[in-house]
Amino acid sequence: MSEKIDYSKGIYDARQLGAGRMFILGVQHMFAMFGATVLVPLLTGLSVSTTLLCAGLGTLLFHLITKKKVPAFLGSSFAYLGGFSIVAPMLADADGNLTVANTKMLPYACAAVAFSGLVYLVASLLISTFGIRRIMKFFPPVVTGPIIISIGLILAPSAINNCQANWLLAFVALGTVVVCNIWGKGMVKILPILIGVLVSYAVALVTGAVDFQRISEAAWVGIPLHKEAMGLFAIDGSPEFISALFTIIPIALATMMEHVGDIAAISATVGHNYINDPGLNRTLLGDGLATTMAGLLGGPANTTYGENTGVLALSKIYDPLVIRIAAVLAIILSFSPKFEAVINTIPTGIIGGISFVLYGMISAIGVRNVVENRVDFTNSRNLIVAAVILVCALGFNSVGGVSFAVAGVTINLSGLAVAAIAGILLNAILPGNDYEFDAADGSEAATSSNLQV
Repeated sequence: MSEKIDYSKGIYDARQLGAGRMFILGVQHMFAMFGATVLVPLLTGLSVSTTLLCAGLGTLLFHLITKKKVPAFLGSSFAYLGGFSIVAPMLADADGNLTVANTKMLPYACAAVAFSGLVYLVASLLISTFGIRRIMKFFPPVVTGPIIISIGLILAPSAINNCQANWLLAFVALGTVVVCNIWGKGMVKILPILIGVLVSYAVALVTGAVDFQRISEAAWVGIPLHKEAMGLFAIDGSPEFISALFTIIPIALATMMEHVGDIAAISATVGHNYINDPGLNRTLLGDGLATTMAGLLGGPANTTYGENTGVLALSKIYDPLVIRIAAVLAIILSFSPKFEAVINTIPTGIIGGISFVLYGMISAIGVRNVVENRVDFTNSRNLIVAAVILVCALGFNSVGGVSFAVAGVTINLSGLAVAAIAGILLNAILPGNDYEFDAADGSEAATSSNLQV
């Protein structure tokens, strides 16, 4: 192997670095996605092992569909937390903390996640048939931005509930994430969630807030799939299933726009327009199929991760092969119940501290979406669309949504579902929709963030 490798222009073939360096780069990418990816199951009650399995398999599937061209890692999506909190809210334990998984409703939420992935497939097909500009005209930032804002605001109360379990740990976790994001350099800035968890966990160890009993009881090797949590077995046509569909599927409309922003960010980092090659239709198809697979297996929705885009920019190693190495490592870790038990010992207060800033960041990303795309709110049309979305999402969520009967089946539309439907219809009906998607760079979509939606 040559010792005179020029990193200044980026490395597009990592094999010239040798197997050892490639493995280290893969480990680095795995750590970049790790903190955010395992946080989602801790917040929803899903299995950490299943989540890691779905992240790894989903990433490999994405790379296969995109002709192995796009250096993206698919981890757990935070945007769907709002849907999970409505369909399968965490239950209170003996101390009143919301830490018990809602095992009855989680499979329905996962089934709905699987169907939301099919929305990506429909979008991919429509883009291939009619062209990207015509389709994106129905999903401008004035619609997707307020939906993302609403998701974070709906989740805010649960963050406070978790913080109340231990405010000391919550503040340590929150402070560490803030410091890493603002003043961190290099990998520290890219891994704020992971570092926040590690630092606050160290404090928890010192203060005796960690229960190690579950670690000693867990096996070293096990199958990371649990039939009782898989969405595959919850597709039963019941009112719970149908209501879950109406609640979670609309979230895909917002995450698809985030997907466009992520692909644009990766394109800018690597210096190759992936929106045109291999094409946004292929990247959407890969992301959608990965999400569908995850839901069927009992995992959270997948999304392209900004953390790993940050690693690309920092290392200047752009070969998708190193991402696939990270995916394989995630799959290997998923087969260790002992490892999952370690993750599950993270105290509720730490989860609260991390989610405190995380949920706020989700809403802030929605604000950034409309700001970066210069949405004109002096225009009454845009003001009305955004206002209706926000009031529908928060207002109807506060009263439990809207229920109605169809063919004897009671269907419940969540606030998010009502908001998405109202926003899309208003945007399509009201005159003055002058939004134009620019496939040259995808600059109209929100770019990636360290705290990934």
